[in-house]
Amino acid sequence: DGPMKGPCLIELDETKKRARITIGTETVEVGPREYTPWMVVPFDGMTGIARLYIQTWDEHFELYVTPININPDDPVMPISHPFVYSIYLAKMLGPYATLGLAEDTWALNERVIDEEAFLKQAWLICDERKQQLWNVLDKTKKGFVTVVFDTSDRISHMFYRYLDPTHPANRGRSAEELAKYKDTIPQTYAEMDKLVGELLEKLGDDPKTCLMVISDHGFCNFRRGVNLNTWLKEQGYLVLKEGSETSPDWFAKVDWSRTRAFTLGLTGVFINRKGREAHGIVSKGPEMDALCRELKTKLEALVDPQTGERVIKEAFITHEVHKGPYADMAPELLIGYERGFRHSWDCATGSVSKEVFTDNTKSWSGDHCVDPRLVPGVFWCDKQINTETPRLMDMAPTVLDVFGVPIPAYMQGAPLFGERKQAARPASKGAEAKS
Repeated sequence: DGPMKGPCLIELDETKKRARITIGTETVEVGPREYTPWMVVPFDGMTGIARLYIQTWDEHFELYVTPININPDDPVMPISHPFVYSIYLAKMLGPYATLGLAEDTWALNERVIDEEAFLKQAWLICDERKQQLWNVLDKTKKGFVTVVFDTSDRISHMFYRYLDPTHPANRGRSAEELAKYKDTIPQTYAEMDKLVGELLEKLGDDPKTCLMVISDHGFCNFRRGVNLNTWLKEQGYLVLKEGSETSPDWFAKVDWSRTRAFTLGLTGVFINRKGREAHGIVSKGPEMDALCRELKTKLEALVDPQTGERVIKEAFITHEVHKGPYADMAPELLIGYERGFRHSWDCATGSVSKEVFTDNTKSWSGDHCVDPRLVPGVFWCDKQINTETPRLMDMAPTVLDVFGVPIPAYMQGAPLFGERKQAARPASKGAEAKS
């Protein structure tokens, strides 16, 4: 019973250790620790797609199902522009992952699947992207092509703990298991390097073709979670309702009439501003500016009582480093953590916990939500560029310049080819780092 339409049947052959899985009108056969192809999952008025995976067979039979993806061959909502492009890709290459974060990181965090299952899933998705890249290159004789490969990001998030045997997430794990996956991240980067090599070979030496390999960040260890909502409560900036010592997700027990600051998400501290927040009490102007300065000073002095390490490299006052039509909706402070620290999981969802600091015991053990100067990205190009310090903000002006499109005056950054042109400069070193 449930919203799915049509049969869902699993037939087990104990002798051959094979399972026949039927969903709707499709039937496939797989063995233990083997993913099915994408299967169409029928619902009332729509379809999705999912892969199934036999996690265990012997003592217990466990069948894992990926999150339901929008079916690119029959999308219930637009997932490409033009609308037909997702359908075209599915017709040409077969179904493919369509979720924004397709690799099921939370299933590994919650130990629903293990490392082997996650890696197989990640590389299946990578292969889909690779086939899409080859297809679009073959079809594009002139123009702009871009494809996002997120494999190295997802694997780095989930396997960074194997680079650090002392990571809290490794407690109770055997030396054999730690050794098994210690080279996973280096091997991942080797595979991505191989992909770049294949791409270079495919492109040939046409001087009119330019290849750029870009990442927007690097990685570092994530050992300790920091609940800044709890810290704000201890410092008197966030107040709970009478009789409450903690608060569950989404600020359920926060007294907004006495709360001046809070945090939600992964890097920002918001002021409870009049005119923006539903129950704002802090006026924009001198009152808010003084509060931001006060918070910045205290945050940058915060240390981890367990190790004595400084927690925050720099707390950026947002209006000093970012401009634009939506800047007023941003958090008033951006938190540039030191390596090893990040907002705790419960802090990110608006919880106020008992402790400020907790060990990160999740498989998600690597991160980049820290001071951006500590996790620089990578830029590689097969053409000479005009600076030794390319920035992410230079990418858009560069592409526009290559195609002869005028660069808007408001756009920060500068083209990377030809003579270095004067670019709009950010207000501080912090802005340049964040950009």
